[in-house]
Parts: sequence; C-alpha cells; structure tokens
Amino acid sequence: MPDTPQPLTITGGVHQERRHDSAHKHVSGEAVYVDDMPEPAGLLHVYLGLSAKAHARVRSMDLSEVRAAPGVVAVFTAEDVPGENDVSPMGRHDEPLFATDLVEYAGQPLFAVAATTRDAARRAARLAAVEYEDLPAVLDIAAARPDPQLVFPPMTLKTGDPAAALAQAPRTVSGRLVMGGQEHFYLESHAALAIPAEDDEVLVHSSTQHPSEVQHIVAHVLGVPDGAVAIEVRRMGGGFGGKETQANLFAACAALVAKKTGRAAKIRPDRDDDMVITGKRHDFEVDYSVGFDDEGRILAVDMVYAARCGYSADLSGPVTDRALFHADNGYFYPAARIESLPLKTNTVSNTAFRGFGGPQGMVGAERVVEEIAFALGKDPLEIRKLNLYGPGRDVTPYKQTVEDNILPELIAQLEEESRYWDRRAQVRAFNRENRWLRKGLALTPVKFGISFTATHYNQGSALVHVYTDGSIHLNHGGTEMGQGLHTKVAQVVAEEFQVDIDRVRITATTTAKVPNTSATAASSGTDLNGRAAQNAARTIKDRLIDFAAGHWGVPRDAVLFRAGRVHVGNHAMDFADLVKAAYMARVHLSSTGFHKTPHIHWNRGTGEGRPFFYFAYGAAVSEVTVDTLTGEYRLDRADILHDVGRSLNPAIDRGQVEGGFVQGAGWLTMEELWWDGQGRLRTHAPSTYKIPACGDRPKTFNVRFFDAPNREDNLFRSKAVGEPPFMLGISVLHALSDAVASVADHRVCPRLDAPATPERVLAAIERLRRS
Repeated sequence: MPDTPQPLTITGGVHQERRHDSAHKHVSGEAVYVDDMPEPAGLLHVYLGLSAKAHARVRSMDLSEVRAAPGVVAVFTAEDVPGENDVSPMGRHDEPLFATDLVEYAGQPLFAVAATTRDAARRAARLAAVEYEDLPAVLDIAAARPDPQLVFPPMTLKTGDPAAALAQAPRTVSGRLVMGGQEHFYLESHAALAIPAEDDEVLVHSSTQHPSEVQHIVAHVLGVPDGAVAIEVRRMGGGFGGKETQANLFAACAALVAKKTGRAAKIRPDRDDDMVITGKRHDFEVDYSVGFDDEGRILAVDMVYAARCGYSADLSGPVTDRALFHADNGYFYPAARIESLPLKTNTVSNTAFRGFGGPQGMVGAERVVEEIAFALGKDPLEIRKLNLYGPGRDVTPYKQTVEDNILPELIAQLEEESRYWDRRAQVRAFNRENRWLRKGLALTPVKFGISFTATHYNQGSALVHVYTDGSIHLNHGGTEMGQGLHTKVAQVVAEEFQVDIDRVRITATTTAKVPNTSATAASSGTDLNGRAAQNAARTIKDRLIDFAAGHWGVPRDAVLFRAGRVHVGNHAMDFADLVKAAYMARVHLSSTGFHKTPHIHWNRGTGEGRPFFYFAYGAAVSEVTVDTLTGEYRLDRADILHDVGRSLNPAIDRGQVEGGFVQGAGWLTMEELWWDGQGRLRTHAPSTYKIPACGDRPKTFNVRFFDAPNREDNLFRSKAVGEPPFMLGISVLHALSDAVASVADHRVCPRLDAPATPERVLAAIERLRRS
C-alpha cells in the first residue's frame, strides 16, 4: 500500500505554544551571560572614572595615583584612542568615548582603568584628582525652554488648518501634561568581553541589541575596518531599548584595552554606575490645545512635545519623531499641528526605550480625550469611541491611511467581556458609600505602528545550514534579550521543513556570520529575521524538491514535506534520509536569507509617507482603589484584549503582553527618576528607584487575544508584540485619574501627571478638594 501523507503535526511549529528556548536555563542559573563566560588567561578587568560635574571645563586631570594603585596595569584616556574618540550612534560626533576638556553630565566617562581584578580597577578609578571650572548647567525641560538648544532638528506634522479650526470650534481646552522618564533596569547590566586576535582583529562578546552598530563603533574607535571586528551575542538579561546604542561605549572601551595591551579585557559596571552612565526613557512636557464640538468630537489639536534629551543626540530625533506619530493614538484629527522639541540638557543622553516615544505620544492623546470628557460631563470611553478612526476619517497627521482599523470592534468586545458599564455603576456606588477609599475605572486603546521609521533599518538577514543527519543550524541578525525571538524564528524554520523544533539548533548572533544587521528593536525582530530565515529555509527546500523530483522521477508538486517525513510520490522517507541522499548528489544544503519590509516610505522633510507596514492594536480596562488620606493605591484588576494577529507562539506572546502592561504601568505610577541641583542622579540603585514587584501586579489579571489575522502578508499573518502591550498600562494612569476625580464629583479634570506616585496622587486629591 502506498505511503500517503498523514495529517500529523510537528512539535514546535508556528501557532503552537512553545517554551522559551532558554527558560529552563534562566530558572536553573545555567544560562550564560557575558559575565558568566570562562575568563581567559591574563584577563584584565576594566572600570570607568566618571565626571563629578554636570557641566564644567576640565582644568586638569592627575591620574598618577590611579596608575600607581595596586593591580593596575594601564590607564586609558582620549589620548590613547587610535581611531576616533566618538561612540555616537548617528554619526553626529557629539558623544566622546572619553570626555576631554569639557564634561556635559555628571557621570560622563573620563578615563578607564585596567587592572588584574575588578575590585582593584574599581578602587583605583576613585583616586583620580580632577580640577573643574563650573559652567551653567541646564538640567530639565523647564530650564531648557527659555533659550532652547536642540540636539536634533525638530519635526512638525500638520494636516488641515488647525489655527482656524481651533478659532471656530464651539469648545476649546488647553493645558500642559508632564510625564517622567524611566530606567530600563535590565537584570543584566551592560557588559563586554574583548579578546584580541591576530593583526587588527578583535572579538567582542557584548550585551547589545545592535551588534552591527557596535561592530562599526568599535572599528571606528580602533581605526580599523569593520570586517576586523566581530561582535557576538548569545543572550542578554534584558534590554528594553537600553542596549540599542548604550552598549557602544562599553564594547569600545573593552576592545581598546584588549588591543592596546594584547590581553583579554572585560567591563561590567556596578548597577549604580550603569544607571548613572546610561540614558533613560525621555521625559516630556506636552502643551496642548484641543477644539471640539458639543458631542465631544475632536475638530483640531495643537500640541508641542518637549523632551529632555540630554547632552547629545543619541536617538532623540527618531524618538521624538515617533512620539508625534503616536500623538493621535487611535483617534482621527481633522486638523492638527503637532511639533517636537528635542531639548539639550546637561544630563545623561536619553535613548531608546520600549515604545520609542510612542508611549509619550499616546499619553498626550489620552489626556486630550480626558479633558474633553470632563468638559462635557461624559464618560471618557464615550469620547474615545466617538473619535476613533473609521471610514472617511482614516488619514493620520502624517498622511498614512489607516487601512486595518479593528479598534472599534476590539473595544466593543472588551467593553462587553469586561462588563465595563456594570462595573462603572459599581464603582460609582462604591465611591458614594466610602468616605476615604475611592475606586477608579478606565478603558484605553492602543494603535501602534510597526516598522522602523528609518526605512533602511527595515531589513533582516539569516543563515541556515542543513547537515547530513537532518539537524539544522540557524543564525540570524536578531538578538535574544528574553523576549523569545530565537524560539519564534526556530519555529518558523521547523515549520518550513516540517521537522520538530528540536532539530533546529539556535546559535549566537554574530556579525561574522550575518553582516549589516538592524537593531532588534521597533517590535520588528520576528518580522524581519523570521522572514529572512523563512527565505533561507525555502531556498534549501526548493533545492531538495528539485533533487527529489529528478531523482525519483515525479513532478515537483508530488514532493511534500509533512511532519518529519518527505513524501515523494508514493514513497516516503525521513527528512534526514532525503538530506543525506541530496548531499551524495552534491546538492547545496546551506543558504542565506534576506527580507525587506514592503510598501513603506517616509519623507521627514514633508512629514508625509507610510512609515508603518501595519498597526498593532489593543485595549485594557484597569480598576484601582485609592486611599484618599495617603494617596496610596492598589491595582485591583486588569482586563486586556490584545491584537497579535495569528500568534506564532501564544505562550510567548502572552508573556510579552503581561510583562509589557506591568512595565508600562510601572513607568506611569511608581518609577521616578530624580536628579539633584548639581545634576547628579540620586535614584541610581534598587534602594532608591522602585520598579513593579510581584505584589504590584493586578490581583485579577485577564488577558485574551483578539481573534483576527494580520491583513498584511506578514509572517504567517502574525503581528509584532514587543512594544504595543507596554502602552496598555496607560489605562492604570487613567483609572487613578478617575478615582482622584471622584473627590470632586468628576466636575474637574484632575490633570494627573506621571509618574502618579502616591505623593502626586495625594497632591491632586488635595487640589481637587480645594477646587
């Protein structure tokens, strides 16, 4: 009887729940990070000497005691850099590896110490004698605005005639929203281990989201070709955007020491120094004016997004641009003027963070909606639904048509499943009956654009080898930081070959195998690298089909890959048997793969284009209880309905949604960065900077996926899930605002700024009680 294909399922293909490939290693402690790697003989440990001033001229720097300290082998300053003393990610030459005659933030690296032990290097770095001449320091947005210096040219999005529309609107409201920054607080601090090789070559193990950029920066600092530098990343202990550009300094420093001394060199700063040296999420002040009609329909907005960017450009230009792209969230603005103001300050240069400016843009949009609701005495959900994109109201301020809008349907489903209106009545009843405790409830949506706004970054590459025993080697340009990227891409390869995922060997990301990669960021890691790996797998698969069809004399469409077996006409064999036969026939079993995102284009000068391939959507309902005597609160419940298209791995996607929501809520409620009057970061450790703990998660936490495929031809009709869930946490801020507003019977918009710490909540309550 002929062996016909059976409807079997492979283990670990797409649309299946599959554990993270390193989950068991994370739990057991077996996962190897840079600081866990065996130390090469003669390893030098590197530590940085930092500026004590926020803005000053360096009059003198005596490092004699540093050099004489026990265990010190060498000390490096800008004079020791053979190439360019610059680690700026956008080539603006405004971010030195080591400061020279001018320091521009407290904590800026001045020199590096290399010693036989980490403790010796750390102690020696404190012995430097530096004389400064103080200069005026601009430390925050308020101080920067009167005479603004910008780190990047601002951008303005404009549609319609907002000035005229505002002047003619039946109602208008204006105000200012303040939101703070956020520390990435990855569990693994920055780290780099550099191993010198022959001639001008060096290998750097780096905890980075962007190996190719680190490669370029290291080569730039050493004065060698990019090809002489190899960057390798097996995994990071978290990144969240904080290792997209910030790894440049640490990798370049380790590589410099390694090449100058001929010995391996490792740098891993203390948590305190890591937090002081590296950039954060941008804090913003948003000035807004909105015109609307008596129903609450938005007619025009005018918004200025001012950001504290720090002393150098870093990624502040693209971050503030993306804030503008998301200043509409899911709402249609018939007329709008939205402007960025990327301000230079004498603080650490702020950088990428999950959402990349999008969260700040959305918080501004939700404040505008809240203002309208309070002005009209309506529930904010009514105003939200009234202003959603829809037919005939589907063009964004940057002129992209919203073609895949599912928010009305998604919100309606969550509204029903969460029993929003029943609970709204229960919240009002609770607040009438309780003098000191008040509840709040809010439903907020998310519409997040997926793609790098820098169009050239929207490309991915991969390398796939098939060995004669049927095992598969996978390498791609994306980096694993705990988000499950490697697992998802391996699932794609397993699906293409129809083999169990255990046959797919995931290997460290390295520039020596896959060059010119984009950062693992913008929620595009799976889309780009998964497609590239799919492309490589399909190339090999096509070769195998051609071979099998010719060898066994059947049409190509008679060669079918099914659940670990390959069916060639009436004959079936194990995948490995076909591979071995193909090898014996000299069939090439290796291929590179490449993918570039289709349809996208963007002109920053005109403020028009299609910067995003598609949008990911979601919505969350949060319920809180506030103690009006202290401002303390608890998050009682969260209901989330999130759009992931056809999920590649529901288990991993659920983890991203849950974690993103909690991290977003943490940013808006408890994570507070504080600099003193001298520009020194005082919240620089777990003892002074609070992130959400287990007890801060919702007591009731309901997460569901919206059942709809991606309308765009993305990877198996999936959608990105890295960043969009972060903004679901905005619902917590608005639930707190709702609770605060209850003390004045919802007559006045609380204008609750972020982070809404208990102190800030209590201040808002007292302000409303006096109103």
